[in-house]
Amino acid sequence: MDYKGVWEAMEDSQTLGLTKSIGLSNFSCKKIETILTFAIIPPSINQIEMHPLWQQKKLREFCKAKGIIVNAYSPLGALGRMWGSNQVLENEMLKQIAKAHGKTVAQVSLRWIVEQGATVVVRSLNKERMKQNMGIFDWELVDDDYKKINQIPQRRLIPSDFWVSPQGPFQTPEELWDD
Repeated sequence: MDYKGVWEAMEDSQTLGLTKSIGLSNFSCKKIETILTFAIIPPSINQIEMHPLWQQKKLREFCKAKGIIVNAYSPLGALGRMWGSNQVLENEMLKQIAKAHGKTVAQVSLRWIVEQGATVVVRSLNKERMKQNMGIFDWELVDDDYKKINQIPQRRLIPSDFWVSPQGPFQTPEELWDD
């Protein structure tokens, strides 16, 4: 994949005033380092799968050190998408935390993301859930909540096979994610 050529075209778009900022999606630490070796304008954001079941601590810390905002997509698992899952909303540890705070599991997950310093994209067509999603700013998780969340086994919910192909730029999941 021609990262340099694509990034230069994106920089041109920003220089021409066609966009306010430019960023990345699903870039690993290794791929971000590649971009930073030639970028005149550094990426402002990296949009990644992030939720309590896939915390991506190393990548979040790397982005923070480089001044790159992390944006969490599929924070609730993206149920209803062909690759989606309801594992976040059905997680027993998150249910316990939600019950203790009188909140929903979705609110716990979204609050956790915000407390990690990330921005979040959450999709809903339901007005009541939209209101609930906004109800994450009047409370905080406590140390015991963090201990529980840190015990949750980590796994990516979005399958790699959707993004890899023998003819594509990423032929294996390892190439895609730099695992």
